[in-house]
Amino acid sequence: MDKTPPPPETLLLNAALQAARDLGLDAQWEPIQPQGGVAHADAVLQIGRGGKGQRYVVEVRRQLRPANLGAALHQLDRQAAAHSLPGLLVADYIRQDMADALRKQGREFVDTVGNAFIQQPHVLVWATGRKPLTKAAAPQVGRAFQSTGLQVLFALLCHPEWVNLPYRELAARAGVAHGTVGWVMPDLQSQGFVADLNGKRGTRRLFDGERLLAQWADAYARQLRPRTLLGRYYVPAIADWQEWPLAQHGAQWGGEPAGALLTSYLTPGELTMYADKLPGPLAARYRFAKEPDVAHKAVVEVRRRFWHFPQDEMAGPCVPPVLVYADLMATGDARCLETAKRLYEDHVARLIRQV
Repeated sequence: MDKTPPPPETLLLNAALQAARDLGLDAQWEPIQPQGGVAHADAVLQIGRGGKGQRYVVEVRRQLRPANLGAALHQLDRQAAAHSLPGLLVADYIRQDMADALRKQGREFVDTVGNAFIQQPHVLVWATGRKPLTKAAAPQVGRAFQSTGLQVLFALLCHPEWVNLPYRELAARAGVAHGTVGWVMPDLQSQGFVADLNGKRGTRRLFDGERLLAQWADAYARQLRPRTLLGRYYVPAIADWQEWPLAQHGAQWGGEPAGALLTSYLTPGELTMYADKLPGPLAARYRFAKEPDVAHKAVVEVRRRFWHFPQDEMAGPCVPPVLVYADLMATGDARCLETAKRLYEDHVARLIRQV
């Protein structure tokens, strides 16, 4: 008899289905296969009551937070489009603020403790405020999705061809110790993201780029991004941000200003720049203050640049599009999420489709 325990996602999905049944709903699910190169959805779910209901494509997420909600919704949208079904977000726990935001967007969801929003012609369920009895365990991820491993993955997502670089050279570009690449690569191989074609040296390549990006963006928002913040400052105004001489001071735009430059869609509400350290001359010129006041209301984030790519990339006006995408997704702001989707189609997808 096979005693292998079911995957954590399956356990979570079963718990959420039981919570839906406790709300008086009929609910059942079945696994599905990948389609069209899109990172596959976790299941197709049938929810309804009295013989009437709706089929959904499902995205299962543990430890859902505002920082990784945007990435989860983008992934769900892509899966829904690929399978021509509406999407349903399933999580271990959805907080009240996220539940309210999801309902306003018309996003249906259910969690394992009985919070849900289901809206169908014959069914309407809106249940919130229920809290888990115990703290949810952190999702178990491979070592490649820990903080320094995420830096290696970032380099590979930006340049899939670098997967064949010598470990020492890849480590230098990712900004990590040589030994880090030595344990990241076997982990990626065990998860099916890296393989040598025909076992020949120099033919290693990445696989399943959609799923790799989705997992990286989720882990980045929770683990690596919080560690990159050097400071959050306040300035009198940011209307002239495109005139700021970042390149002269070794800095690059990220987040909203980078999204604006790359898509011509967004007007930044706050600024994000990446640099090795706080650019002192810029801070003095634009009157950075540590606390907001009547004269300092606009926000400027300064984040640590954790990679060491070739000089022409480090000197460009924006950080790599993969990072801009992840930062925009992590804001949870509707304007930023729409910009991230445009950025994905225009700049990120071509990289991922090489994988």
